Amino acid sequence: MRTSQLLLRSGLTVTAAAVLPLALTAGPAGAASGISVSTTGTTVSVTTSACSQNRTTGVWGTGSLLTSSQASFAEGRKATLAGTTVSQSTAWTNVTPGTYTVIVMCQNATTPAGTQTVIVSAAATPRATATASPSRGVMGGLGGAAKDYGPLTLGVGAGLVGTGVIAAAWFLRRRAKPYRL
Repeated sequence: MRTSQLLLRSGLTVTAAAVLPLALTAGPAGAASGISVSTTGTTVSVTTSACSQNRTTGVWGTGSLLTSSQASFAEGRKATLAGTTVSQSTAWTNVTPGTYTVIVMCQNATTPAGTQTVIVSAAATPRATATASPSRGVMGGLGGAAKDYGPLTLGVGAGLVGTGVIAAAWFLRRRAKPYRL
């Protein structure tokens, strides 16, 4: 009984370890949609390689950008795909912030080449700001003395420097004449 439970547990562990790498490489469901959607500021771009060009019209397909309140391809903001046999793309500019669904229909296709949801965030608008210029110009070389501490601090500092000068002179004078106390 104990051996069978141990074998069952280890068998489940081995199965989980074997399935985990396969589940991680599968990726999300939207990644296998056949399209790649990206946003840059207020521009939404879509790229695909699933469409072929209509020989008579030269059209690759159409992309549609749907808001959350729109339900069908026909209701969305449409843009024609352009590109080569390797890659086709289109873009929508001046898109307001929100959640959108991008659908790509190849020419004469009844099923979409791909569908993906994208979130457009508010773009940071660069603004001109007035920078305050220094009131006393650049104080190069002043170091810590750039702040005015007042006459008391100046007087104490001058007293310390003066005391140091007097003490150094006294020390040097005594050293020059060792026979004097």
